[in-house]
Amino acid sequence: MAKKPVNIPAYRLSKDQKIYFASDFHLGAPDKESSLARELKIVRWLDQIAENASAIFLVGDIFDFWFEYKHTVPKGFVRFQGKLAELRDRNIPIYFFTGNHDLWMFNYFPEELGIPVYHQPLSFNINDRRVFVGHGDGLGKGDHVYKFLKTLFTNPLCQWLFSWLHPNIGMGVAQYWSNKSRLSCEDDEPKGISEPLFQYCKEVEENTHHDLYIFGHRHLPMSLEVTDNSTYFSLGEWINHFSYLEIDEKNANLKTFDG
Repeated sequence: MAKKPVNIPAYRLSKDQKIYFASDFHLGAPDKESSLARELKIVRWLDQIAENASAIFLVGDIFDFWFEYKHTVPKGFVRFQGKLAELRDRNIPIYFFTGNHDLWMFNYFPEELGIPVYHQPLSFNINDRRVFVGHGDGLGKGDHVYKFLKTLFTNPLCQWLFSWLHPNIGMGVAQYWSNKSRLSCEDDEPKGISEPLFQYCKEVEENTHHDLYIFGHRHLPMSLEVTDNSTYFSLGEWINHFSYLEIDEKNANLKTFDG
């Protein structure tokens, strides 16, 4: 199992300092050629933001599928991982939140890249603004089938049994389910106040105030006011939208990387 990551520190941003959030790169999908083009675009984006990045948050489904065997990790994505290693060598903090496609991440990123991996949403502060961040899968009411499957997939016994499959078999089976899950989120329309994650934010806000709620998973870049002083941001994805969230000293804005 992964080592317990350190808590996210509070950040005090000054002029020209920024924190970046992105999710749903789905590296590996739908084929090698298009994934490589997307990977190169992501690397260009990381190069661009590195100059003023106080921290970078990768908020789930970064890989279309990931499973760490004891001595094996998925093939590919070396340019992306190499860029992350370079940014960490420059002492830029990077935080990785698992999504429903890459929930089987354990020790590799913490040990090899110095990047903590989080499996649940977390709260922290940016310039006294309370921020709640996570991938967003399985949160809120409904979606009982997926919640059952997630409980099954995160069960240590099930993970151990899966690890005994040869990688050629295990990754092939998992890739089929990843494609099915990803396609269910594509070409969707915003549901406004009926957005499941927006409703989840309203439930959380009733008990604990957060200025910003930041989630991936929905593949649609959007922002909705939870209350007069609280906003939900959906980060979108990098198959069609190439969107990300930028937080500076005073503001939070969804942006698009044209690369």
